[in-house]
Order: sequence, then structure tokens, then C-alpha cells
Amino acid sequence: MTAPTPATQLSEPQGGTPSRLLGPARRLLAAVQTMRPRQWPKNLLVFAAPLAGHTLGRHDGFWYAVTALVAFILASSSVYLINDVVDADRDRNHPYKKTRPIASGRLPKQHAVIIAVCFVLLALGAGLVIGEPLLTVTLAAYLLISFLYSAGLKHTPVIELACVASGFVLRVIGGAVATHVPPSGWFLLVCSLGALMVAVAKRYTELTVLGADAAKHRPAMRGYSAKALRVAQRVISVVMVVSYVLWASHEPELRSRVFHLISSAALLAALIRFDRLTARATSKPVEDLISRDPVMVGCEAAWLVLFALGL
Repeated sequence: MTAPTPATQLSEPQGGTPSRLLGPARRLLAAVQTMRPRQWPKNLLVFAAPLAGHTLGRHDGFWYAVTALVAFILASSSVYLINDVVDADRDRNHPYKKTRPIASGRLPKQHAVIIAVCFVLLALGAGLVIGEPLLTVTLAAYLLISFLYSAGLKHTPVIELACVASGFVLRVIGGAVATHVPPSGWFLLVCSLGALMVAVAKRYTELTVLGADAAKHRPAMRGYSAKALRVAQRVISVVMVVSYVLWASHEPELRSRVFHLISSAALLAALIRFDRLTARATSKPVEDLISRDPVMVGCEAAWLVLFALGL
């Protein structure tokens, strides 16, 4: 019995599956990785307005919110795909972004663009399917800002922070228009401040980890200093807590007012913990600091329980 030749070993790996069938599977996996599934939970912000408004709004509002959730997952995935196509050359020189599928060559650029275009069409069509054109308008605004960000706005200090923060706020607005729950001014202010604080924290952690090399990977870093970003993060956090307390104090029902005022203590604890986590030199994404630190998760859970008790 003759031993298998190297060519045979390559064409028929263990299990008897031809290697040519493994290529599409690897590319599918690479495409999913590029879509950043770990970032999808941020799209749950579409439920923020119905939750804060104590109602799902229209009949079957929950499913309208789910539709908005899926639409934003598709839209954000298309943005990540295009962003990585644009940044491929720069990512190859980055200490950890060089392993991204497009930068490493595991996902061809043309495939990423085709998938992104399909996702854009599906996302924009979601609002038309449920008869809510304002959702389509909100998604269009999100995509426009995001693609302009990828095309060049991300290189402009401060403007790029506003672009990143707008993505969070537009998710909230998308959920509000899909369910017909108009958000209050205080609510939008707190959401906007929280989004801006996270964006500033992202840049601060990048700058502390990469140091002088930060500007090579993100030119906008030339316009920031670690001290200024740190101060900005803390000022925004304070203003956010004050805005939250003012919102809670204006709740019409006593029960809601009491529990939501108490929940501000849990919010403050979460922001203090977040401040300490971002003070450490870490290459972990800010989203991981928010969702994977036990103390942080505990503070968030306490806030959520107290907030829900006030509904």
C-alpha cells in the first residue's frame, strides 16, 4: 500500500472533505469576524427609548424594535466591512489590527464590498417593510455619517469623536421612531453624553497604549493629549450624572422619581469604575471594559434593576 503523496494530503484532508470546500467556509468566517459580532450588543440601544418611556408604543412595538435592531446590525456590519477595506494598509502595521481578516488577506476586499452593499440595501429596506420611513431616514443618516467617517472624517480631531458618538445616539433615535415612543430632551442628552464619554475613553486608551505611535495608526491622535482626553472624560461623566439626576427628579410619579434617583448612585458607581478601568494601559476594546469586568457588570446590573423598579 503506497503512502499518500503530499498532493493527496492537501486535496483530501482528514475527514475526506476536499480542501477546495474549506475556502468558502474560511471566507464566511472571516466575513463574520469583520462584522464585529462582539459589537452587536450596542445595537440593543434601540430598546432604550421604549424602556425609558415605560411603553413599547405602537401595537406589536416589540417586533418593530426587533426590526430596528436587525437593521442596525446589518448597517453597522456594512460600516465595519467598508472601514476595514479602507484601513487595510494601515491595519497591517498595527500591533493587533494586522490580524483582521481583510488586512491579513483572509477576506478579499471585493467580497467585503459586495457583502456591505447587500447589507446596506437590506437595512434601508427595513423601514419601508414596517411602513416607518423615519427609520429608513435614521439608518440613512447613520450610514452617511459612518461612511464619511471612514472616508476621511476620522482623521479630523473632535469631529471624529462626534461621528463615533452619533452612532450610539442614532441607534436610540431609530428605536424611538420604529416604536413611536418620542424620547425626551433629558433622555437624549444623557444618551449623547454617555456616547461621547465612551468615544473619548476609546481615544484615551489608544493613546496610552500606543504612545507616540498612536498618530501613525490614527492621524487624528495628533490633535489630542492624554491629559486633555482624561479631563474631558471626567467632565463629561459629571455632566452626564447631573443630567440624569435632573431627568429623574422630573419624573411625574413618586415611585419612578424615587427609584430613578436612587439608580443614579449605581450609575455614578459604574462611571467611577469605568474611569479606573480606562486609567490602566490596556489594548482591550472599551466595550470589553464595559461588558466583561465583574465589578462594572455588577454596577450596571444594579442600575438596571433600580431603573426597572421605577417603571
